[in-house]
Amino acid sequence: MASIRNKNTLQRSLFWALISCLFFSLKVGAQEVIPVYSDYLTDNLFLLHPSLAGAADRNQVRLTARQQWFDVDDAPGLQTLTINGRIREKEGIGAILFNDRNGNFSRTGAYGAFAYHLRLPSEDRELHRLSFGISAGIVQHRLDQSGFTQTDPILGNEKTSVLYANMDIGMSYFLEEFYAHFSARNLLPVQRELFNSDNISVNQRRYYLTSGYIFSPSYDWYLEPSAMFQLSEATLEKAVDLNVKAYRDFDFGQLWAGLSYRQGLDKATASGQKLSYVTPFAGVEVSDFIFGYTYSQQFNEIVYSSSGFHQITLGYNFGATPKSLHCWCPAIN
Repeated sequence: MASIRNKNTLQRSLFWALISCLFFSLKVGAQEVIPVYSDYLTDNLFLLHPSLAGAADRNQVRLTARQQWFDVDDAPGLQTLTINGRIREKEGIGAILFNDRNGNFSRTGAYGAFAYHLRLPSEDRELHRLSFGISAGIVQHRLDQSGFTQTDPILGNEKTSVLYANMDIGMSYFLEEFYAHFSARNLLPVQRELFNSDNISVNQRRYYLTSGYIFSPSYDWYLEPSAMFQLSEATLEKAVDLNVKAYRDFDFGQLWAGLSYRQGLDKATASGQKLSYVTPFAGVEVSDFIFGYTYSQQFNEIVYSSSGFHQITLGYNFGATPKSLHCWCPAIN
């Protein structure tokens, strides 16, 4: 009993220490905030962290569609398809396809990922793991000038499509109900040749740190507070997400719902506004099929639209292993 109490104390200490580090880093301020994926809230952590390829005991397929501002023409839209799973006891692989469109600009890409899961000292069915992941892929940028009355001299007219490669790395740590993930994305410099300008940074590197802890007030439901911090290296723009997610088990499957608050740490406008979003989300898993819905509402005086951001997630889990771990960890079991 004493060892169990000591382990629980260590888990909680790790969680609150990492949360304190997140808030300490928020005090070093900077510039704009660019919205990033909220998929990690709706059972798609692999899209954000390559170290989670094959981390769960089941293989996963996820399809997402995200649309901003239904009342604005050519508003940003994003579609992703991911698959990941375990190939051997310690190795996992995954793949990502995506299409991102914003007005006349669009990006399509494909990534492949590999992860290695190292089991740390623990009893047979306890979760104590360190995972490492790497992903690499190609991305195509396109510029559609068909609707332009004349060619923009800044954009040019020679190259309307460019192809480039990039890579991400990451690591994850699990100790029963505690977890922490770190990823460094877009590590390679990118010369965006669609622009005839020397003033655009080739450094697109971004860093993500996610941490959470799962409590189980009773045997059939769980509560998961978590936080994510993101940083852009070139501009030093920063943002933090504070999240809470609840799970409830039923005979037919599992329901989950939660709320996320995203706060930009840098001035987004000349008037000194900082971007902020509130995101409620909910989902259900029945017979290995998953459906999730996410809505984000921006709270600023100056916005393009009041209709918000909508995202639907469809998923399927397959190839379950018969040996589940003794922990309250829905993302793994």
